[in-house]
Amino acid sequence: MSDAALRLGIFAAVFALLAIAESLWPRRRQPLPRSQRWPGHVALQVLSALLLRVIFPGAAIGLAMQVDALGWGLFGLWPAPAALAVAMSLLLLDLGIYGQHVASHRVPGLWRLHRLHHSDRQLDLTSALRFHPLEILLSMAWKGVLIVVIGAPVLAVLIFEVMLNASALFNHANLRLPPGLDAGLRKFLVTPDMHRVHHSRREHETDSNYGFCLPWWDWLFGSYRAQPEAGHDGMQIGLQEFGAVSESRLRQMLTQPFRQ
Repeated sequence: MSDAALRLGIFAAVFALLAIAESLWPRRRQPLPRSQRWPGHVALQVLSALLLRVIFPGAAIGLAMQVDALGWGLFGLWPAPAALAVAMSLLLLDLGIYGQHVASHRVPGLWRLHRLHHSDRQLDLTSALRFHPLEILLSMAWKGVLIVVIGAPVLAVLIFEVMLNASALFNHANLRLPPGLDAGLRKFLVTPDMHRVHHSRREHETDSNYGFCLPWWDWLFGSYRAQPEAGHDGMQIGLQEFGAVSESRLRQMLTQPFRQ
């Protein structure tokens, strides 16, 4: 099985399981039906995947193979035991994505792209697909820089790609977890309740909980916020200026960064 088929299979399985779980144990009442949001989000993801295939044919895995063959990066210059190299690469890649996420909020040009993700009026697992294709391309380019600098092993990159996609679906899910389970998972994984705070309409809450997979960077850099001030049922989600239902249509999502 190719790495693309493996990643797609895991993505589809996680997506299906979370879609069922959201229906059985929803965290918040969702005013908009899936039919008004999901088609645009899925179309956006398909378009991004096609652009990635054209512009970055080998994507992250292909680049990691080249880096390994040429001996580039930290672990190319200073070889380490395979298990240590994989573990450290996973940590450094996740830290790099955390840094990218912080920059996407603080750099105006990047925020114009990233705000599409935050303009979603409600959260569910398909919110993890709501990224502008240009942001996806920039993200892949940044990920390529990280892979080259780290000299990340192919296995580490494959595991990271699977983890990043699965954790993004999970932490955007409209899923109610028992408080004890949520507290336990937060020690090593970003949970839906933790990430939901990041989508608050209150700016100081939006500027928190940047982690996608590991919560440790938010603790370390002081960007962790345990709960929203208004509570998870009372908090407002999304950007008011892009709150119309039409903003979940593909055309509006593609043009949003270029509109005031």
